[in-house]
Amino acid sequence: MPLGVVLRRTPGVTRWAKWAWKAVAVLPGAAQADWRVLRSDGDVVEYHAATPTLELHGADTESYVHGLAARIPAIYVILRQSDAPGGPPLEVLLVTASPYEAQDYADSGEEIIEKVPMSEALIAWVHAFIEKHHVEEEFKKRRRDKVRTDKVELSVGDPRIRKAGDVYQAPQMRKERIN
Repeated sequence: MPLGVVLRRTPGVTRWAKWAWKAVAVLPGAAQADWRVLRSDGDVVEYHAATPTLELHGADTESYVHGLAARIPAIYVILRQSDAPGGPPLEVLLVTASPYEAQDYADSGEEIIEKVPMSEALIAWVHAFIEKHHVEEEFKKRRRDKVRTDKVELSVGDPRIRKAGDVYQAPQMRKERIN
């Protein structure tokens, strides 16, 4: 589904940042756009920056379930600073309904991740996808290995050989030799 990304530009609050950018909305089914001005109010301007496609994958349904279970279900907009001279300041990389995928992008520190509340229509669309493709996985408790842990070597070297002092000797071995 194509989602138009609406970015709001406001004056920066420090002398180092002239402008502050924030993703404020997504427009389901929007046409292609390239930084078209939607609204202007003094220094505050809202742009329809881009229209990436929201893709849902059957293997990611667990993350969609997790995202819809949030207090406010959200679409995550992944942005990157643009290096193009004279071009737009931000590049819209993708939009996703998966909080897990958004976290993966957040880990790199290179991208800007904006959380935009989902509309009721988007929630219904994602929910219908989950109903069709989600398969609940049965919890399987991991079994402990049958390895014996009581046969652990306590020190380096052969404990049968007497030594005046051994820097590698475990305290437990010292107690056993004294007795």
